[in-house]
Amino acid sequence: MTSTETDLNPLLAERLAALEPTQLDLIDESHLHAGHAGAQGGARHFRVRILSNRFQGLGTLARHRLVYDCVRDLMPHPLHALAIEAGLPPTEGLS
Repeated sequence: MTSTETDLNPLLAERLAALEPTQLDLIDESHLHAGHAGAQGGARHFRVRILSNRFQGLGTLARHRLVYDCVRDLMPHPLHALAIEAGLPPTEGLS
């Protein structure tokens, strides 16, 4: 599989669907890392913003591990780096 944006976004979304996200934003930041050694050969840099109830009771490190577990086989190519923002969905109806 090539590492073009058009095929990596859906692949990441498919893998992260295992976490049952209520919100998922995938931002390709590869252009910010042009010339970086890890970007050689077309490897990509992404930022993931994900909200999921699966993160309930987990600290930051455990949340990040869950995300990495979903995409482990894509690293280091076609995915070189992943910046993760993982949180819980907002709770409705609380006053």
